[in-house]
Amino acid sequence: MEQVLGELLPKPAGPQSEAMEAMRYAVLGGGKRLRPFLLVECARLFGSDNEGVYLAAGALECLHVYSLIHDDLPCMDDDDLRRGKLAVHKQYDEAMAVLAGDALLTLAFEVLSDARVHQDANIRLKLMAGLAHAGGIHGMIGGQVIDIYAKNLNHDEELIRQLQALKTSALIKYAAVSGGQLAGASETDIKNMATYSEALGLAFQIRDDTLDFEGDAATMGKAVKKDAGLGKVTFVSIHGLENAKMQAEALGVQAKEALSTYGEKADVLRGTVDFVLHRQK
Repeated sequence: MEQVLGELLPKPAGPQSEAMEAMRYAVLGGGKRLRPFLLVECARLFGSDNEGVYLAAGALECLHVYSLIHDDLPCMDDDDLRRGKLAVHKQYDEAMAVLAGDALLTLAFEVLSDARVHQDANIRLKLMAGLAHAGGIHGMIGGQVIDIYAKNLNHDEELIRQLQALKTSALIKYAAVSGGQLAGASETDIKNMATYSEALGLAFQIRDDTLDFEGDAATMGKAVKKDAGLGKVTFVSIHGLENAKMQAEALGVQAKEALSTYGEKADVLRGTVDFVLHRQK
């Protein structure tokens, strides 16, 4: 994935070279690559492992990193560190961080429009429309709005599930579903990937919440214990640490059950559930 991203990202040149450097700084050399990994592995599950799959995965990671750059800005979560190094607005400045994030967002759709992604233009359109939805006001951005302004809302189970389904699960679900779409999976298979990834995405966010509460900043590569200070609504703030962990484990079981019809072919995706539940960063 690092190689694919290195080739997709523009090489610094011309008077706008610093923005290109900032894009590469943000994307390369760090991160779990969970979303592109899921896209690739779900495509593999249904028999596709080609250049187009990796290009689509790279596009998804570009959009994801854009969201991280903007999330770290002082007007959002105001974080100085990301992936163990200075956040983009600290390494460069706030204007460059905004521009680099915007450039990665637009690059994602440029990549998905490439005929190498899939020979069928209708599939490419479906991928672009799906990513726009998952990253937009009914997906990730909608979740960010709730996350920032949730202090004005009732902190209940329904709100937290809606928040996490939009903020985190939407892109994870897109990864799994689009991998199936690229591979020509059946509607039943696509529904199974949706069920798997929805549970996985929520478990991922709950683990994020528990790590923020009890994790180590040096290991995680970013600040911890910020959610409570910002008054953010999380599964930990509502249910407590141990109950939040129990809910994550139950979601892991649901995710694995959605893979029951695929036998050993889905072992990597099952292992991904265990990774998500027990990761330390």
